[in-house]
Amino acid sequence: MTLLPFTFKPKIFLNQCYRSRLISPSVLYRAMSTTVLSKLQSPLRDLVLGATQDGSQEFGKSEKDKAEVAEWIDKVAQGDVVKPESLKDLDVQITPRTYIVSNYLTAADVALYGALHPVLSQLQPAQYHTHPALTRYFDHVQSRPSVRKSAEALSPAYSLVAFDLENTPKAERKPDPPKKKEKVAASKEGTPAPEAAPAPPPAKDVSLVPTQTPVATEAGKPQKKEKESDKKDKKETEKKEKKEGAANEKGKKKGAASGTATPAEDSGEPVPSMIDLRVGLIVDVGKHPDADSLYVEQIDFGEETGPRTVVSGLVNYIPIEEMRNRLLVGVCNLKPANMRGVKSFAMVLAATSKEGKEGGIELIKPPPGSKPGDKVYFEGSEFENATPLSQLNPKKKIFETIQPGFTTLETREAAWINPATKSIHRIRTKNGICLAPTFVGASLS
Repeated sequence: MTLLPFTFKPKIFLNQCYRSRLISPSVLYRAMSTTVLSKLQSPLRDLVLGATQDGSQEFGKSEKDKAEVAEWIDKVAQGDVVKPESLKDLDVQITPRTYIVSNYLTAADVALYGALHPVLSQLQPAQYHTHPALTRYFDHVQSRPSVRKSAEALSPAYSLVAFDLENTPKAERKPDPPKKKEKVAASKEGTPAPEAAPAPPPAKDVSLVPTQTPVATEAGKPQKKEKESDKKDKKETEKKEKKEGAANEKGKKKGAASGTATPAEDSGEPVPSMIDLRVGLIVDVGKHPDADSLYVEQIDFGEETGPRTVVSGLVNYIPIEEMRNRLLVGVCNLKPANMRGVKSFAMVLAATSKEGKEGGIELIKPPPGSKPGDKVYFEGSEFENATPLSQLNPKKKIFETIQPGFTTLETREAAWINPATKSIHRIRTKNGICLAPTFVGASLS
């Protein structure tokens, strides 16, 4: 009898046992933690074990996540990923993310935090300010209750690191210029302004020259011929513009037919689809240094540039504990505004009780399964495939015109009611309808 080579893979074996109900979740957790964390040294291994006692999901909810968590823990165990010379690359990797794997805290985040602790805790402000995404990530993970509890049990090994975030150099976000202005500018550049005609040469010789081109005509014809040529040029220009306009209109119709969303224009009556609504996740929040009623949040909208700074007047209505790690809906194409010295790059969508602010304010909730960056749109064929403006023009008061129609229905569903037709357009993502936690008949802003 010939024995075939066999490689035992503990993680695969454990998952198969769990699916077959041969082991309980608690047994799976202990076995998984022992297997995955075996390469980490104490006290880092103890930190991860202490912060992941609630269950096995900290090691990944899907097979893909489990593989990534194990891969990152291996990287941490090897030590190269947290060396000072590797921080720049790590900062780039973490910039578009809230967590290192998927969109929830895993054992990989706790392991990475613990490995980074002796490095980042020794840096001066000028040094950690050069790694803003990594500093933001580290501070967020160390503030998670499960991580903090585990770290305090191992004190002083993982003491809280205080960062001077108030004096962090602000990265200026330059919003994209409105597309309409770009087109106008391009049109002006493509059509040079007519120059003043030079003084005509002696009429006797020039009058005999045949008229072949507008340039020759402008340069050499007498005043009367010049006017006739201008008329001819004007007709040709108008004809050319009509052709280009027809081609553009044809292109727009073709794009709509193929399902490609065309950019919205701010001409005409304001419509809800001009507003850029997205799902966001609050990854950090604190009180405004100069305004007691304002929060300053870092909100992840799924952008490569990382979280946006957003200022909200919710201190008197929503406790800071309820703001942390909260999914919400944000208005992302308002013009950035200074709020008591802090520039805000978006606005959170909140529901105000029909009794007014005295009745309370609560954040609109995206549907289950939402993640940062998900598109939020209005139901209705005229809105669902439209592309919002890159930035709302404050002078045209588009948001101010649309906002009075925002409300919550009897079902607590967020919606926009067309004031002219009274048609209802619910606010949703691909996963479902956005809701207010408790308010009915609330106004949204």
